[in-house]
Amino acid sequence: MLSSWLRAIRIRFLLASVIAVTNGLAIAYWKFGQIDPLYAGLTYLGVGFLHASVDLLNDYWDHKRGIDSATTRTKFSGGTGVLPENILTPKAVYTAGVIFLVLGASIGAYFVAIRGVTIAVILGFAVVAIYFYSTSIVNAGLGELFVAIKGAMIVLGTFYVQTGVIDAAALYVGAIVGILSATVLFVNSFPDYEADRSKGRRTLVILFGKKASSAAYPLFIAAAYAMIAAGMLLGFTKVYSLAAFASLPLAIKSIMSLRKNYENTEKMVPAMASAVTYSRITGFLLALSLIFR
Repeated sequence: MLSSWLRAIRIRFLLASVIAVTNGLAIAYWKFGQIDPLYAGLTYLGVGFLHASVDLLNDYWDHKRGIDSATTRTKFSGGTGVLPENILTPKAVYTAGVIFLVLGASIGAYFVAIRGVTIAVILGFAVVAIYFYSTSIVNAGLGELFVAIKGAMIVLGTFYVQTGVIDAAALYVGAIVGILSATVLFVNSFPDYEADRSKGRRTLVILFGKKASSAAYPLFIAAAYAMIAAGMLLGFTKVYSLAAFASLPLAIKSIMSLRKNYENTEKMVPAMASAVTYSRITGFLLALSLIFR
């Protein structure tokens, strides 16, 4: 049963939120020379709860709308399969999603009491957006934008919890982390193109078409690398941050694979795998670079 729930919350994809929190902590350490371990631990836990919530609720709504049964599932797309395969019940998944949302919001409420209105705004955005992500947000074609903003808000919120101030570096690095997360969602939506479109969902791939989207994909990657490099001149990243370019071969591999195979779900798996790995390595190395003095 535990393995079924770990599958339902897509445990391996929680790493994106872990990396976002870690970047927020890294900036706080860079700017102030210390971090509060208790606040850091609670932030990881709260963000993890919220991430699990959005994945569970997404599975529930995709099953209810018939999307998961209309698509070919891969390791990176098409849902977790726990509902179409009757491993868990829709009621259980929905209930768990709401419980995780409440747990994450409760930890956030603790930080609101400590840090005030800024955290309240970030938390309010998170709770509303998570609950409506799989219906209103993706129907409006704003899924990728939401994921980018979510990543940025995690970095900024983590930094603010530690320091009680807003810093331009936290906003800037948050934008980079958000782009990395949106890139993964963008690539992973290619195999679900037909199922999503038939059920009323809108992704960037649906809005612009597979061919145009595959041609635009390098822009996501170029934007992240360009911001890392430009950040050195602006004082928002460090020279050590160039280590994040170590992921470039994976990024190129993903671009080339997508360009050749955007119409073939099975052959697209390497492109998705490379995109996920590129995103994680880039985000981790960026965080690591910020703590070096």
